[in-house]
Amino acid sequence: MVNNKTIDAKILSRMFLAGAKNLEAKKEWINELNVFPVPDGDTGTNMTLTIMSAASEVGALADPDMETLAKAISSGSLRGARGNSGVILSQLLRGFTRGVRKLTDLDAPAIAAAMERGVETAYKAVMKPKEGTILTVAKGMADKAAELAPQTEDVLEFSEKVLEHGEYVLSQTPEMLPVLKEAGVVDSGGQGLIQVI
Repeated sequence: MVNNKTIDAKILSRMFLAGAKNLEAKKEWINELNVFPVPDGDTGTNMTLTIMSAASEVGALADPDMETLAKAISSGSLRGARGNSGVILSQLLRGFTRGVRKLTDLDAPAIAAAMERGVETAYKAVMKPKEGTILTVAKGMADKAAELAPQTEDVLEFSEKVLEHGEYVLSQTPEMLPVLKEAGVVDSGGQGLIQVI
């Protein structure tokens, strides 16, 4: 029987590597969206370099438990962090992994709490957090996760709804940042985060 109630370290490891590949595949498209804070077209590249640094550490683990997996994701992404978007992504991952490293399995409430911790860590790392960015998308998903966690035991259903809400928040970013609206794009860092999730 398939257990949809929890995620163990092996599954989380596979999920993380898949998220990293998904981001890498969309790297150029995310670069094209990049107009904030400056239109330098490197958000996709920076986020990919950041997550691939973590992915290589995760890929090197033969039999990960939550503690070693959390350490690999956190230290790998911090070491590889490039640009604003990469630094924020590494902080989201750092906070999330701090929230899960002592656990064996993750259920919806544990995931929601770890997402919340990721958002707190990332907001603290940014001098002047700006709404309409990757931070807003991360916060929107964490808030939705906190709201849904007590209502469902199915981690798959929970994750799908959180992602759906993240996509909705991302679609609203042009309403929060005029520069996005002018360019007719959503926030590139937020889009990058959605690819990973």
